[in-house]
Amino acid sequence: METGFKKYADGRTLCGDDFAPDQIEAWFRDEQEAYYNLAEKRIPGEYGYHALNWRHGFRHLPPTRFEHILGIGSAFGDELQPVLGSAKKVTILEPSDGFSNPKFRYIKPNADGSMPFAADTFDLVTCFGVLHHIPNVSTVMRELSRCTKPGGWLLVREPTHSMGDWDRPRRGLTRRERGIPLPIIRRMVADAGLQIAHQRRCMFSLTARLQPVLPKKQAVYNTSWLTAFDDYICSVPIWSEQYHPSNFFQRFRPWAVFLVLHKPA
Repeated sequence: METGFKKYADGRTLCGDDFAPDQIEAWFRDEQEAYYNLAEKRIPGEYGYHALNWRHGFRHLPPTRFEHILGIGSAFGDELQPVLGSAKKVTILEPSDGFSNPKFRYIKPNADGSMPFAADTFDLVTCFGVLHHIPNVSTVMRELSRCTKPGGWLLVREPTHSMGDWDRPRRGLTRRERGIPLPIIRRMVADAGLQIAHQRRCMFSLTARLQPVLPKKQAVYNTSWLTAFDDYICSVPIWSEQYHPSNFFQRFRPWAVFLVLHKPA
C-alpha cells in the first residue's frame, strides 16, 4: 500500500500520525509480525544493544527499586537485563506471537494505540526502536505518559531519519517502518506532559560498518568502546538533521536519538 513518501519526505509531518482508523488498522496488521519475520529465527539472549542502552539510558536513571516495569515491543525482554535485579514486576506489551518469555507477563497492544493499563501503573517504561513501526505515534506517546506514574521514567530510542523511500521495498526493513523527525518526537514528548532529562543523538551512519573488526558474535552496540566512539562522533555539531537526505553528504549523520524522559511528580 502506497503511503505517499514524497508528501512526508521534508519531515514536517509524520506519515501515519494523520491516518484514519481504517488506515491505522491496516498498518497494525502489516507490522504485527513483520519484525519477527525479518529473521529466520530469533534466539533469547542474542540482543545487540546493551552497551548503547546503558550509555545513553539506564545509567541516567536514579538508583532505585522499580515496582513495575513496562517494556514496549520488548520481544524476549533481553533489553530489560540492566534493571531486572531491581524490578518487582515486569509486563511486556508485544504484538508478535513469535516472542515470549515465561519470566514475564505478556499483553497484546490495541491497534488504535490505546493501552490496556490503568493510569499511573508503571514507574519505568522502555521503548527501544518500536515507535517508528507504529502509525499514530502521538497517540501512543500520550498513552505511555498516562500509564507512567508521576515521578516515573521512560527510556526511548528511535531512528530520526526517513529510512529510505517506504513506497518501495527496502532490504532489511519492514513494509511500514519509517523514522520520526527529531523536532516531531520532541514536540510529542512535550504534548504528552513529559520532560526530557537527557537527550543524545546516536548510531552514526557508518558505525555499524565496523562490525567486521570485532570478534565473531560480538555486536557493535554491545561493545563499550565502539559505543563511546559513536557517541563522540555523533556529538560533533556538524551533521545534518535533514529527515531525508537531498545530497550525498547528508547521508553521513547520526541516525537515531536516545531520550531519557521523566514524568513530573
